[in-house]
Amino acid sequence: MNTQLAAALATAVISAFVAPSHAQAQVTPAAGTVAAPALSEGPVVPGVCMISREAIFANAKVGQSASARLKQLADAAETEVESDRKPLDAEIKAFQAEAPKLPEAQRRARELALSAKLQPVQAKAALRGREIEATRTKVMGRIADAAQPVIAQVFKQRACGLLLDRNTVLAGNMTNDLTPAVVQGLDAKISTIPFERETLPPQASGAPAR
Repeated sequence: MNTQLAAALATAVISAFVAPSHAQAQVTPAAGTVAAPALSEGPVVPGVCMISREAIFANAKVGQSASARLKQLADAAETEVESDRKPLDAEIKAFQAEAPKLPEAQRRARELALSAKLQPVQAKAALRGREIEATRTKVMGRIADAAQPVIAQVFKQRACGLLLDRNTVLAGNMTNDLTPAVVQGLDAKISTIPFERETLPPQASGAPAR
């Protein structure tokens, strides 16, 4: 059981709050595979345009600023949890050293006492993780709202009749990709937005995580 306590304590550390952007993900071909022929030489389809919201968030100044700020908030939350966790390290190490020599009843009592001290740390780590995710969702919504008029303007300027998600296009001529123009327009409009970590109520004991 002492090793279980140590493992449980490790889960209280917030290792990563912010998920990597899909726009930054890279896929490495498996060894031995043959690259498919390029299909980007097709004709331009008039009126059909594309855009990547993920690339806008990743490349626009406001998106990059928001990502940096989210990392600051996540790091601060991790430091907060670590400060609560560290005092328990010494107690758990001492218990692990003494456990083989303790009577079963005393060992069980110590385990329960340490578990009771650990639970608030785990709860805080989970809460901070939910708060960082809620903050990220809200900020991305604000950036999307700021980008929407720019998208509409570029859509009209390029005489688009249909706008597709670039990430769903398998192949073809990408001339009518509006993403770079939208990034440029958004940069001219806004470069940063201030925000703090969202505050959420703690989940009730025994409540299912969502």
